Amino acid sequence: MPAFTSTPAPVHTLWDTPDTAIQRLPGIWFVTTPSHGGFVLSDERQAAMPDALRLEHIYYEEDVNWSLVVVGFETEFAVLKDPLFDIERDLAHQTARHWRPMQYGAFTGEVISPSDSYVLKKVTLYEAAIGEIGVRSASGDWADWVPKGKVGVTGQRITGCDHLGFAQYEGPDFKGLCDAARYDSSRPLNTFAALDVELVP
Repeated sequence: MPAFTSTPAPVHTLWDTPDTAIQRLPGIWFVTTPSHGGFVLSDERQAAMPDALRLEHIYYEEDVNWSLVVVGFETEFAVLKDPLFDIERDLAHQTARHWRPMQYGAFTGEVISPSDSYVLKKVTLYEAAIGEIGVRSASGDWADWVPKGKVGVTGQRITGCDHLGFAQYEGPDFKGLCDAARYDSSRPLNTFAALDVELVP
């Protein structure tokens, strides 16, 4: 296992000036700021990140990308014998598998299927809906153009999906109404066809 150099605490980050900074491993700092936080890597650590997991910058934010650092340097983290590391390690693998499936699969050699990954599930849904009108916004009957018991929706044609599961749209805007009972904002994808939307001018 290569030896890495301890580094001074970061004084500036992508997110803000750190409120707290803890060096979890030499050259790997976990920082919190008033707006966000995550891992900040030294240049030496960034160069040592496995190719499949390395981002273009040294900041690995606390929502998703932190998991890449834990997976990438898992053996070193485990040597610290932190009693909570088993939980952190499991969460890191789960997070990376769900939200960075291509990188995680390339690093581990696992074949990640849509049932294993929230992102891949979304990609599959959007790719199957290419050409359909996807809902981009919705308004309840509090809006002056939406009758009681209806949901007003606007949307565009779906043309594709990126590797993170974000849809790509093109073309003119469409506007319509559907029964409120049919609309579910928690679904990753709502289309005009699935909602039986009645188009309005």
